[in-house]
Amino acid sequence: MSAILEIQGLSVAYRPHRHRPPVPAVRDISLSIGRGETVAVVGESGSGKSTLAAAVLGLLPGTGAVTGGSITVAGKPVTGASERALRDLRGRVVALIPQDPTVTLNPTRRIGPQVAESVRRRQPEVPKRSVDAEVLAALSAAGLENPELRARQYPHELSGGLRQRVLIAAGLAGEPELLIADEPTSALDVTVQKRILDHLDRLVAGRGIALLLITHDLGVAADRADRVVVMRSGEVVESGPAATVLGSPQHEYTKELLRAAPGFSVTVREAGERTPEPILQLERLTKDYALPGGGNFRALDEVTLQVPKGQTLGLVGESGSGKTTALRSALGLITPTAGRIRFDGQDITDLGWRQLRPLRRRFQLVHQNPFAALDPRFSVEQTIGEPLVSFRVGDRTTRRRRVHELLDAVGLPRDFAGRRPAELSGGQRQRVAIARALSLEPDLLLLDEPVSALDVRVQEQILNLLTTLQNDLGLSYLFVSHDLAVVAGLAHRVAVLRGGRLVEEGPTAEVFSNPQSEYTQELLSAIAGRSPREHAGTTS
Repeated sequence: MSAILEIQGLSVAYRPHRHRPPVPAVRDISLSIGRGETVAVVGESGSGKSTLAAAVLGLLPGTGAVTGGSITVAGKPVTGASERALRDLRGRVVALIPQDPTVTLNPTRRIGPQVAESVRRRQPEVPKRSVDAEVLAALSAAGLENPELRARQYPHELSGGLRQRVLIAAGLAGEPELLIADEPTSALDVTVQKRILDHLDRLVAGRGIALLLITHDLGVAADRADRVVVMRSGEVVESGPAATVLGSPQHEYTKELLRAAPGFSVTVREAGERTPEPILQLERLTKDYALPGGGNFRALDEVTLQVPKGQTLGLVGESGSGKTTALRSALGLITPTAGRIRFDGQDITDLGWRQLRPLRRRFQLVHQNPFAALDPRFSVEQTIGEPLVSFRVGDRTTRRRRVHELLDAVGLPRDFAGRRPAELSGGQRQRVAIARALSLEPDLLLLDEPVSALDVRVQEQILNLLTTLQNDLGLSYLFVSHDLAVVAGLAHRVAVLRGGRLVEEGPTAEVFSNPQSEYTQELLSAIAGRSPREHAGTTS
């Protein structure tokens, strides 16, 4: 098998400040990927996975530099290459599917022209008259329904999962020899995830593309990779065939990752005998959006939901099903076309900003996207403390003490308080966002895919934290996720959305043991196929 990617003894370091010594991020890594082969790199946030991908593309930030070793793609050197030579490689020889669609996509351009840039980089060149058709084919292949409509839309008009599929379409449209997928399906529900990964598998097998899959999802690595490389603190601690590494791990760190992975054992939370009074009610909520060129798109269609006090409602469904629209409506960020919203018995549907502000202290949002959620100019301390300042809670000393308590709670060192978002990994940024939402001690948290960007160990820590806080403080959660294994362990009740409609709702244990909707059955069956061994999980 001829190698398309050769990495020999690679070391990378960052120098965030001129007067400080460089910080090693990758240490002495050697890796080879052959044509038609899929290699998964797994590890927790900050382990060096994304730094490795950036080095292969020659896209390390200004503070980063290769300090040792070499990288070769398709026989051409990357280390030491000029920017012109690297531009010739990117897109047509090596392409990236990045983790963050909000930052990557240009908000001022429609989707079609952005994907067309990749199509035009193909060799041989695509005729001008065929570019539009190739764009639609790429969008369709990436799992977007109605590609003609999506090509005319702007990024802000799509959900996070749909934007992620646009990035996948753009990465594949150039027909590269090496595809680097950096958490390509972390924002996608399991059914769409399977469709995308099936498509990547076909490309690898049919076109001989080499796939470097960077992921914290061990289920994806187990199901899709030929080989697995486990990284920790910039070093490779274990590597080998996927079935061997994940089926019979030798290193204690790999064993820890497997124990923490929710998809390898599913535990279902009981709802209890009595359902408490609701703290949040959505009553026959409907939301229509105007489409370019006329007409409407119905994002929510008469959806009725209740979040019980002191409990968790898990809201699941594929990208574009209306989950985030329901969340934004509950927060008062968008006005529904029809229906009512009640918070703790009070109708808040038509309240203005001034009327709603006193209530905002009692419900807080954790965004799906940690890269776009944090102000890049603010330090971690400023970010977490901002709600306290806004609502005039405490003085400078008590706010700093509260920030340190929250950093402890979400598993970040206290010396992170002086850092800015650019100095944090994706998972670390999300932990900061969760700490910020907890700062005012709200009654209700609205959590929009809060752990999709986190590695399994930190994910387990955050979910345990949310459970502990709920038990200790009586918090209520509306928890949006595409990962049913995560929802099972946290939610007392589950509601399933599809195409803006509620297709099933009930106690989690009941929905998991006896799903009534064919779509729910599909979602549940997608969990079971992700482990390299038989599930030993329990339903309790």
